[in-house]
Amino acid sequence: MTLLQAVILGIVQGLTEFLPISSTAHLRIVPAIFGWHFHYPGTASTNDPGAPFTAVIQLGTTLAIVLYFWRELLQVAVAWVRGLYDRTVRDSLEYKLGWYLILATIPVGVFGLAFSHQIETGARNLWLIACALIALAVALGAAEKFGSRTRGEEQINTTDAVVVGTAQAIALIPGASRSGTTITAGLFRGLDRATAARFSFLLSIPAVVLSGAYEAARHLNDKNAPGAGLTGIALIFAFVVGLASIAWLMRWLTSHSTFVFVYYRIALGVLLIVLLSTGVLKATN
Repeated sequence: MTLLQAVILGIVQGLTEFLPISSTAHLRIVPAIFGWHFHYPGTASTNDPGAPFTAVIQLGTTLAIVLYFWRELLQVAVAWVRGLYDRTVRDSLEYKLGWYLILATIPVGVFGLAFSHQIETGARNLWLIACALIALAVALGAAEKFGSRTRGEEQINTTDAVVVGTAQAIALIPGASRSGTTITAGLFRGLDRATAARFSFLLSIPAVVLSGAYEAARHLNDKNAPGAGLTGIALIFAFVVGLASIAWLMRWLTSHSTFVFVYYRIALGVLLIVLLSTGVLKATN
């Protein structure tokens, strides 16, 4: 991987992590379209930067979430710790959110460990990614049309945490999108767009931190992956661009629907199918 490629992939990660269009899919598609080939010692040439690289640079966008929501995160953490010994705090929204975030993280943790090999190999097939892009677009469009969008953050409950957390596990399929699946689930549950997005972003923090740390530890001395320097550069660009992206999206959702992302996902999925069908792109390496 070259310096320029690392920078571009970091920018792509930052732009697409919070928008419901799948950062993992774009990190897989962009190198394939540009014909990039990464040469790692002892392996064949590949145009896939790999699941470990993807998981680690997602820590950059996670840092962006932490910085953007630091006040709310601090309030939730303090209330949750206090609530463990102080019953008077347990009726607060912040204390409940702490438990909801823990509960909603369990499904993705279980499925991530159970299917880690498939996620890193067969699930990165471009045919699967194209189908996931279109399928989630249809689901998001349906959620926009049929969701009541009448419930705010103070009305989030245990059922919401279970449903949205389960939806986050679906995002392990490249092309599904972590923010896409969780925002869709939130809208189906009747949350308004801003609340669904906020809960989605807060929920991503423990999952992405655990995933990134796990992959970094596994591939710390792996010669068949991009070096720490290039990965670090991509992570920095992902952080800077991701911070701008999340600020923009939170403003956008206060007065716009998510249909622009529905149309984009369908267009990208169809384009990918055409390129695969005509032999311009290969589904696997």
